[in-house]
Amino acid sequence: MDAIAANIANAETTTGPDGSFYKRKKVAFKEVTEPVKFANELKKASSELASTHPRHIRSYGKRVSGTSKLSFVESRGFEAGQGDFKLVYDPSHPDADDRGYVKMPDINVLGEMVDLMVASRAYEANVATLEASKNIANKALEI
Repeated sequence: MDAIAANIANAETTTGPDGSFYKRKKVAFKEVTEPVKFANELKKASSELASTHPRHIRSYGKRVSGTSKLSFVESRGFEAGQGDFKLVYDPSHPDADDRGYVKMPDINVLGEMVDLMVASRAYEANVATLEASKNIANKALEI
């Protein structure tokens, strides 16, 4: 969302503070997969329950086998675009060339707004999922 906001804010910027041309920012993602043992992940996720009677069955006696790949997405940060630009005819602009054209960043504000809405909805969906998980855990504790 930060990259999209920067792109929208600089859609009409011809030069940055350092005098260079503004390049559209994109966020780079990569999938990270690593083989994990299911038993190890189960052990990390489970907690030892307190025993109130010596005859209660201990919870560490689970036998689980198998290996799986755990997959998640990781952000690698911002990547500058290729510096594409569009020529806009505006002879009164201070950065216009001798023919009256100004180099503007090739940023589609409408497309950026759609990307912003998608990112916002994805965030809301993740929050709703976490809330549902919390509610399920709370209901399980009430049993």
